[in-house]
Amino acid sequence: MGLNPFERAAFAFCNRRRTRMKLLFFDRSGFVLVLKALTQDKFRWPRRAETVVALTAEQLRWLLDGIDIDAMVPHPVRQYRKRVL
Repeated sequence: MGLNPFERAAFAFCNRRRTRMKLLFFDRSGFVLVLKALTQDKFRWPRRAETVVALTAEQLRWLLDGIDIDAMVPHPVRQYRKRVL
């Protein structure tokens, strides 16, 4: 993967059955490893061709909550101008 584990980032890994997710990050004093295991459901892991996918913090929360982030499409950002009458 060629990524730096000391960056200000969290790295998420999922097992083949998608029942366990591990988060790894560095907090200046050492590495922190968090495991979330599901007993009845599966994580909706992103379906991407790339090995590494960048997610926002919000997308990571959705992933941990079982939401399919590939199906989530936000509204486009609109730019409005003040109309002078």
